[in-house]
Amino acid sequence: MTDPATEPPVRLLIADDHPIVRDGLSSMFASAPGFQVLGEAADGAAAVRLAQELRPDVILMDLRMPGMDGLTAITELARLGVTARVLVLTTYDTDTHVLPAIEAGATGYLLKDSPREELLRGARAAARGESILSPSVAARLMNRVRTPAPQLLSQRELEIIELVAAGNTNRETANRLFITEATVKSHLLNIYAKLGVKDRAAAVTEAFNRRLLIPRAPDQS
Repeated sequence: MTDPATEPPVRLLIADDHPIVRDGLSSMFASAPGFQVLGEAADGAAAVRLAQELRPDVILMDLRMPGMDGLTAITELARLGVTARVLVLTTYDTDTHVLPAIEAGATGYLLKDSPREELLRGARAAARGESILSPSVAARLMNRVRTPAPQLLSQRELEIIELVAAGNTNRETANRLFITEATVKSHLLNIYAKLGVKDRAAAVTEAFNRRLLIPRAPDQS
């Protein structure tokens, strides 16, 4: 096992919208051997900017932040080719948070209530490029792999969201499917509830995010 005291310090950037959380993490890591806190960010946009300026080894990234959230920031960091490892540090361990973060490029995923030593080990592991998951997140991913996911939307609901995504109104959708406009509205309410959204635009966006809809290739004709 390597000795942290003999290795170059792990250079950190902390991104969280709560000042108390940032201060607590900053103090904890700054007082631990083998770490150097380069900076703090209160939102995803600042995290992306500071990551480019400071070039940290690891970014401790919260997911829910105002403006640009953590997931968007992770995606943007990958797009820009920023080499810093991203260790998600949040209070959420649901599928809707874990899987998108990992798919976007996060190296690890820990919960904020993890023990101090687990957070320190996780940051060191992330700096080495190792994947690190909290036990609850690891168990959730294992269950996801072992258990076939039920179809979220029914076939009729998929047909409706596809037509909505193509720009059809409720009346046009009803005519295309030979159902009433009231039935379309009822299906849409069910779709909103299943996707956790409140309107048509958000439903279409979430359906694409969950790969329930596949973007159409541009018409070359």
